[in-house]
Amino acid sequence: MGKRQHQKDKMYLTYTEWSELYGGKKMESLENDHVKFKRLPFEHCCITMAPYEMPYCDLQGNVFEYEAILKFLKTFKVNPITGQKMDSKSLVKLNFHRNANDEYHCPALFKPFSKNSHIVAVATTGNVYCWEAIDQLNIKTKNWKDLVDDTPFQRKDIITIQDPQKLEKYDISTFYHIKKNLRVLTEEEQQERKNPASGRIKTMNLETKETLEQLQQDYQPAEEEASTSKRTADKFNAAH
Repeated sequence: MGKRQHQKDKMYLTYTEWSELYGGKKMESLENDHVKFKRLPFEHCCITMAPYEMPYCDLQGNVFEYEAILKFLKTFKVNPITGQKMDSKSLVKLNFHRNANDEYHCPALFKPFSKNSHIVAVATTGNVYCWEAIDQLNIKTKNWKDLVDDTPFQRKDIITIQDPQKLEKYDISTFYHIKKNLRVLTEEEQQERKNPASGRIKTMNLETKETLEQLQQDYQPAEEEASTSKRTADKFNAAH
């Protein structure tokens, strides 16, 4: 089975699928050691809960697959994590760098990213680094230029993607779209809502489908038939 086969069939995972079937792990909350939740990995989209291919983030560092967030905003007009009003203009395109092993890593210190990495992005460029690189090579040296392309930025432009000391951010059950059960329907689901019969016909074999389609074409409402019979009878009676 292909690695991304599930994504092609359906561009999202439900909360239940993620937490019970696709590797969601229980992690302890820092606020309460007795509270446990399903943690979403940093390399997964906050909407589809599947690995992203074209990542964009909001200013809070929530990362989305580009197509998924555009469709969500077009439908609901709110941030899928916070529920606050949002438009696509505030999104930041992220530039993750990979090493020879195809792992996401910091392009400055070359450290591979993991669930324990403190990961940040520079809003003016979208380049993603480990916090150590930004702290040591930018903040402490007061060098406010992107470490890859020298684009100027300010401290307020640093966006936290993952902070291992603040795991509650990744509690899937707190996501607004999960709590409100908001999901963009696929084209097939939209078509089925418009024409429920079409959805049922898809599950039938070809012969049954053709038979039903022919019946729909030949069918005449009973009232119309009764009305026609009545008119014929009246004409016959009138002749006498």
